[in-house]
Amino acid sequence: MLLNFQSLLQDFTSLLYPQLCPACGTSLKKTEKEICLQCEFQLPYTDFHRYKDNPLAKQFWGRVPLHSAMALLYFTKESRTQNLMHQLKYKNQPEIGFYLGQMIGERLLTGHTPLTIDYIIPVPLHQKRQRARGYNQSEYIANGIGAVLKAPVLTKVLIKHKETKSQTKNERFKRFENLEQVFKVLQPTLITAKHILLVDDIITTGATLEACATTLNQHKPAKISLAAAAFTK
Repeated sequence: MLLNFQSLLQDFTSLLYPQLCPACGTSLKKTEKEICLQCEFQLPYTDFHRYKDNPLAKQFWGRVPLHSAMALLYFTKESRTQNLMHQLKYKNQPEIGFYLGQMIGERLLTGHTPLTIDYIIPVPLHQKRQRARGYNQSEYIANGIGAVLKAPVLTKVLIKHKETKSQTKNERFKRFENLEQVFKVLQPTLITAKHILLVDDIITTGATLEACATTLNQHKPAKISLAAAAFTK
């Protein structure tokens, strides 16, 4: 009887406040999780996990040594991916990040080469920015990946100790120059001789990840791999 009442109450609440798909805005069905099934089939997946020398990996050639690099989705303006990332970053829906992270983790398990990850490190936000937003979206993505790969997520090892302005309008070299001295490793012994998976939300020029990987490389990890929810063509 109690279960029937709870189910009825849930149905009534769903009628008044329907949960919407963050990618397309349609109402989610009971069987659907964070994204509707139609969007889950139609999202622009990159399939980068299948190819070692994919476009994202090539973007970092000659910039920073990487074991592998992948992104889940292509990012274009006025697309389902942009809607997803906007809801994740600015509309207080961090659970989208965890869900996308799980999807990334599942692909990493079936990638071109099996990944044995020791630690997952999300790209950090400056503490002022994180307080304003309430969370780090990359951390939620990392937690989703970690849940699938059974790998610990480290959030206190790599920090952003200097605040920077938005880098959106800057070219790659200018972005990297601005970010070169803003990241710091607090517990270097944790990453020495380990395979680290760096996780970000959206990769555009790759300058942020390049700066993070360069900082980590000063402490001699065995390998660094990259994963992101979206990649700008």
